[in-house]
Amino acid sequence: MPTPAPARLTDRKRAAILDAAIAEFRQAGYEATSMDRVAASAGVSKRTVYNHFPSKEVLFAHILRQLMERTLASPEQAYRADRPLRAQLLELVRQKMELLQDESFIDLARAGIASVIPSPERAQQMFGRIGDKEEGLVVWIRAAAADGRLNTDDPGFASTFMFGMIKGFAFWPQITMGQPLLTEEQRDRVAQTATDMFLAHFAAA
Repeated sequence: MPTPAPARLTDRKRAAILDAAIAEFRQAGYEATSMDRVAASAGVSKRTVYNHFPSKEVLFAHILRQLMERTLASPEQAYRADRPLRAQLLELVRQKMELLQDESFIDLARAGIASVIPSPERAQQMFGRIGDKEEGLVVWIRAAAADGRLNTDDPGFASTFMFGMIKGFAFWPQITMGQPLLTEEQRDRVAQTATDMFLAHFAAA
């Protein structure tokens, strides 16, 4: 999840700090990562790190927000009434699975989850500012339902149902048990099956 290279020196230093922090959190975890380690890895002074991020908690929260924004980002594919429903949904599912099976995403998610499980207060601080932007699949489901092609009055529930099926294969086993990433064939099987199960329940008759 590299940060694009900005033009201003202060922006370049901030980007270097974020890239270094991401690498440190991935490799060492939350507790073992220190601002000293981040500064050394970024090639800047500890004071510079603190000028941008007043604490390790704030730095990690910023990275987690970036992580969550990736999961909440609206997909490029918007709902289209002129396209087959299954093809659209399958494309959305494959997009989500590609993110969930990204190694850097999994490493950061693992570090984030490990850091917040012992501390509900930390979880509230880190995730409380993410915002209320709707996840892309929710938007798609709402549009398909409004068009009469899906039968649901709760797009959030339907989206959570779908992602529950996906993450049971393509996220939680890797996060909690260190299982390997799915092969392309396995991803396709999960995506196809989850799409068909979702439509079997929610597609309008």
